[in-house]
Amino acid sequence: MKLFYTPDIKSNTYTLGENESKHCIKVLRLKINDKIYLTDGNGNLFTTKIIDDNPKKCSVKIIETKKDYNKHNYFLHIAIAPTKNIERFEWFLEKATEIGINEITPILTENSERKIIKPERLIKKITSAVKQSLKTYHPKLNELTKFDDFIKNNKTAQKYIAHCYNDKLSHLKDIYKQNSDTVILIGPEGDFSLNEIKTATENNFTEITLGKSRLRTETAGIVACNLINFLNL
Repeated sequence: MKLFYTPDIKSNTYTLGENESKHCIKVLRLKINDKIYLTDGNGNLFTTKIIDDNPKKCSVKIIETKKDYNKHNYFLHIAIAPTKNIERFEWFLEKATEIGINEITPILTENSERKIIKPERLIKKITSAVKQSLKTYHPKLNELTKFDDFIKNNKTAQKYIAHCYNDKLSHLKDIYKQNSDTVILIGPEGDFSLNEIKTATENNFTEITLGKSRLRTETAGIVACNLINFLNL
């Protein structure tokens, strides 16, 4: 399957941009009547056939539409502190998208070493992973948000904060309820502060562990993401 991300698709015909057209015609060597697949990132999978194989403006016609394609029966939102090395955070975005995630909020915490991000580059990483992993839902990437603002404005049913201060905490797998909306907080390299954990618990976040190993921020995010996906199989 050759999947192209086309969030602006509005009718039963669509013209790919120049870069995608070149990839489709010159690299993949597709031609008129060959099939390609499009998604708008909102769960729609469009089966199309090429009606114009111009390498600068390849046009296709929709011949079948599947709605809610491979939709999950749960919603996963991970709020995570961006890593000092931005490439590690980009790796998390890429892999979480491949595994399956709905929403990501970069959070600014007391121990955050990275206080600025460039959303445009990060969104491109997510989009690339959407196409590579054949996803029809494009994860939402929110703006960098202060920890307190995120905590106090979140109304999700299941809310967890993962940290390493207490080795007696319940593991996420033992208390997670399937088929539900969930938000999981993942801290920076220096972990959340004790004050932040207190604030979170006062706002109905449950403290959890992700295992006995001390994980890097991006690894913890992937472990949480993969575990929620596995528990919902």
